[in-house]
Amino acid sequence: MKSAFLPDRGVIKVAGEDARNFLNGLITTDVDKLRPGLGRFGALLTPQGKIIVDFLITEAPAGHGGGFLIDCPKPLAEGLATKLKFYKLRAKVTVDNLDLGVLAAWDGELAAQPDLAFADPRHEHLGTRILIPENLKQKLSDLIGAELVDAADYEAHRIALGVPRGGLDFMYSDAFPHETNMDRLAGVDFDKGCYVGQEVVSRMQHRGTARTRSVKVLLEDSSPEAGVSVMAGDKSVGTMGSSAQGKGIALVRIDRVADALDAGQPLTAGGLALKLAEPDVVRIPTKQPIA
Repeated sequence: MKSAFLPDRGVIKVAGEDARNFLNGLITTDVDKLRPGLGRFGALLTPQGKIIVDFLITEAPAGHGGGFLIDCPKPLAEGLATKLKFYKLRAKVTVDNLDLGVLAAWDGELAAQPDLAFADPRHEHLGTRILIPENLKQKLSDLIGAELVDAADYEAHRIALGVPRGGLDFMYSDAFPHETNMDRLAGVDFDKGCYVGQEVVSRMQHRGTARTRSVKVLLEDSSPEAGVSVMAGDKSVGTMGSSAQGKGIALVRIDRVADALDAGQPLTAGGLALKLAEPDVVRIPTKQPIA
C-alpha cells in the first residue's frame, strides 16, 4: 500500500446548528447523506452553473466537534471560506480554514482506521483520504501500513484513472460539472433540492447537451504541456491537461473527436501523438431534447 501527503490540498470546516441545511442549499452533493467516515464529491457553482471550486466533503465525528470538513484545493481554500461566509447571512454556522492537509492512501487495505478518514467516492481505486496535519504524515502512514511516497506518485495514479483535477485538466469558473465528468464521478445529486446553479446543470442532464468532456488519453512519445491544443489535422478539438507515465487527461469536444476518428485523422497535442484510451466514450449517444 502507498500513501502520499498532498501539499496542494486544504481543509475548511463548516459547523453550527444550521450547517447541514446551509451547505445543502449551496452545493451539488446531498449533505443529508453524509455521516462520519463517509465522503462525497461536490462543488460550489456560479449561478450560471460553472464550477467555482470542487471538493470532497465528510462529516466530522462528535469527538472532533462535529460539523463538515471540506477537502479542497489549498490555493482556493481561503476564497471558498470567504464565499461561504458571504452566503451564510443569518444562518447559524461558522466557517474556518483549518491547519490540516490530506494524506491519500491507495493500492491496499488500511491496517488501522484513523479518525477523519473516508473512501474517495470518485473512483473505487482512488483509495482513502485522511485529514491530518502534515507533521503526522509518516506516523499515520506507519499506522495504516503504507509506504510514504511522493505526491507525484499519487498524481500518476489519479491520471491513470482518468479523474480530472481543477486548474490542470479544466479551469475553474470556466467549466460545467458535466464537462469535468462530475455527473459520472458521483459529484452531482440530481434528486436533491435546489442549490446554486442547479437549473443549468439539470438542463444539461435532461437534454444531453454536454458536448465537451474530460477523456483519458494515451501518449506515444513525451508528454505534451498542459494547456496546449489537441489537434485533429489542422483543427483544434480540445485542450491537453495533466499527464504522467504515458497517460493523460484532455478536455475535448467529443463530437469533433468522433468525426476525426471516423475520418481516420490522428490526434496530436503540441506536435506529439496521442490516442483515446477509451474511443467509445466519444460515441455515447446523447439524450434527445425534451419536447
